[in-house]
This record gives sequence, C-alpha cells and structure tokens, in this order.
Amino acid sequence: MARRPWSFKEDRRLMELAKSSASLEQAAKILGRSPDAVKRMALRLGLSLKPKTGKKT
Repeated sequence: MARRPWSFKEDRRLMELAKSSASLEQAAKILGRSPDAVKRMALRLGLSLKPKTGKKT
C-alpha cells in the first residue's frame, strides 16, 4: 500500500485531537488514516494520544 504524505492541515488537526484527549482510534477514523500511521505521526510531532481503553485501574 502506498503511503500518502501528511498535509499541514492534517498535522494541525492531529494536534487539535491530541489536545482534546481523543483516542488513537478516534483520531485515525477522523483523519482517514490507519492507527499505525497516526501513531507514527503523533510520535514525530511529540504528541500523546490516549489508548482506546481510557480506564484507570
């Protein structure tokens, strides 16, 4: 599968999603990207996304 480059607009949207405490899966769905692609870009941008199960034990 060919990789699609990230646009500046997508970078900004990912930053907004991370600030709003979106989960990795939510961000992937909103951006139309795979969870792995979103995770890689979040790491590159220094962002943190919640895991799907946001429960604390």
